[in-house]
Amino acid sequence: MATVEPKVLATEPLVESEAVWTKLVKTTYQDPNGTTRTWESAERRTRPKDSDIDGVGIVAILEKETGPEVILQKQYRPPIDKITIEVPAGLIDAGETAEEAAVRELKEETGYVGKVTESTPVMFNDPGFCNTNLRMVHVTIDMTLPENQDLKPELEENEFIEVFTVPLAKLWGELERLEAEGYAIDARIGTLAEGIEIAKQFKL
Repeated sequence: MATVEPKVLATEPLVESEAVWTKLVKTTYQDPNGTTRTWESAERRTRPKDSDIDGVGIVAILEKETGPEVILQKQYRPPIDKITIEVPAGLIDAGETAEEAAVRELKEETGYVGKVTESTPVMFNDPGFCNTNLRMVHVTIDMTLPENQDLKPELEENEFIEVFTVPLAKLWGELERLEAEGYAIDARIGTLAEGIEIAKQFKL
């Protein structure tokens, strides 16, 4: 149980020899006019050699009589010094498929045991800044299963995650409310909510 409010205490340039998770890269490339240019970007150091992705995001849907609900998380993120509203997510381990990673991460972070229904194409989070990519894996959760009645997350020592659910039909409005309260909205759940609203607007 957290006893203090998380906050940034200091920032400073990261020395290359101390970097564990990321590295900065200078790329020299030729543009469509034939001009040679350079580009600064970041890369993860953790992508397994046998994988085409860094990690997974998980769209986990609870099947309830009152309608589908999506599992969300509140988690402090030091780069923006805010608690962020996110979907469950995590890095892929060597030898894992995206689907296996999603089931594992969902169980570790939330305690829920789910069944994969589909996976998206490879998606790049911010291709103008970094090469980080993922697959969004869709998972359904049967609330009648005993393992989903007594949840036992398996958080690491440095993970502080609060799990909650939101009805899909009310997702956009709930994210607006949470942002007004000072939370940051992760682009993955924000984009899902936006897509639902666009589908409503155009009756898709």
